[in-house]
Amino acid sequence: MHRRRKILTALSVLAVIAPLSAVLAVTTGASAAANPLPVTVTNNTGRSEPVYLYILSENLTTHAQGYVNAAGQFTAWSGGGLPPSPAPDVAIPGPANGASATLRIPQGVNGRIYFSFGEKLKLFLVPGGKLVQPAPWVSGDANFNILLDWSEFTYDAAGLFINSTQVDMVAVPHVVSVTGASGTQRTGQVVADGRNKIINAVKAQSGFDRSVITRSDGTVLRVLAPGKALDAGLMSATYLDAYINTAWAAYASKPLTVVPYQEDPAQKFTGTVSGNTMTFRNTSGAVVATFNKPVTKDVWGCAGNLAAPNDIVGAISRTLCAALNRSTLGATSTEPDYNAADFYKGTLTNHFSRIVHANMVDGRAYGFPFDDVGHFESLVHDANPSSASITLTTFGAGGPPPSPQPTPSTGPSPQPSTGPTTPPPPSNPGTTTWAPYTAYTVGQVVTYNGVRYQCRQSHTSIPGWEPPAVPALWQPI
Repeated sequence: MHRRRKILTALSVLAVIAPLSAVLAVTTGASAAANPLPVTVTNNTGRSEPVYLYILSENLTTHAQGYVNAAGQFTAWSGGGLPPSPAPDVAIPGPANGASATLRIPQGVNGRIYFSFGEKLKLFLVPGGKLVQPAPWVSGDANFNILLDWSEFTYDAAGLFINSTQVDMVAVPHVVSVTGASGTQRTGQVVADGRNKIINAVKAQSGFDRSVITRSDGTVLRVLAPGKALDAGLMSATYLDAYINTAWAAYASKPLTVVPYQEDPAQKFTGTVSGNTMTFRNTSGAVVATFNKPVTKDVWGCAGNLAAPNDIVGAISRTLCAALNRSTLGATSTEPDYNAADFYKGTLTNHFSRIVHANMVDGRAYGFPFDDVGHFESLVHDANPSSASITLTTFGAGGPPPSPQPTPSTGPSPQPSTGPTTPPPPSNPGTTTWAPYTAYTVGQVVTYNGVRYQCRQSHTSIPGWEPPAVPALWQPI
């Protein structure tokens, strides 16, 4: 049985960091992975300010918090005070526009690779060498007016896991990739003019329109995820409550079956609602979990009444949270729902996540903390990596997006994998019906759910890339 764990379990002290997507901890033998691992950061943003890089991390053996220098050496923080005292300057000079810089990450750490533009981050420590993470969604945070973003990673015996997260915000679009013996995996590429499209769509969305934060010089610094916008007083605390009430009540008259582990479909749990409480039983009839009806804040953060410990309660909770963010709960009898065409229906939904996914070339993003349910997250993994990269992409219209690379997935899956064990046979190339695991070329026409689509980019399809879910690949005609 695979066991999940969180990236950044201890890096947040005073700043409240939303629970981030889990990654697998699997037992492996001797690894041929590079140690330290070279990570190339390329600046293609078109911006002229100096860039500063930081590797803020945790030692997975000692659990000490610290930082990694450009050569790949981990150093634990020490000291700290109350009020928090300034941390040492650990900035690594980043690449100018059009250039690259190489970092190195030692095996046995996890954390974040930050990038800031025009100004160094202001970092602080509390006693015990504990770091106060930047919280740029808070107007009083010292980093509020800095253009910044980050990627998250874990590098351990299971290899490298790295993602481009949007759980808290969208600020600097970036692609993450990892290369190993099996090739290169990449994700996080926005469509042409994707940053502006996300900004404009969120501004136009009722209830989310105040989530775009603009600096006095006109620079759009970030688009806040709804949980952070709510915390900042920029969004209604009851926005999703009416939908939650309806979805919850649906299971007073019908059961909900949750099958949280796709690789183990025999583990299923049946939930029913009485009053405000949903109770889940296993196949033997024993109660395994109960959940009080969540409120909007619980759904945005997958916390509170939807807190997800690393056990069966958490497995059910993350499934419920994903279903509520994607607006499938209430309409389904079994969760997770792995069909992206079912997501984000109706007026009350996580429009931030919907918009971000719609503007990713491969349709994958971390639009909320458990967007990895069904493997819709922007994460790549290699068990024996030789190198990795982060590419900071253009803020403007740019050129056409590159063809997406296949993600290391079996399709819908709650964890990274190396590909289908027994993929279905390719469909007849002469058919006009869309099918997964099929090579499509520009201009080719298919049908999906009765709608005709024309291929915009050559690619090989996988589950999750159905035409309506990936507008960068398919155009309705």
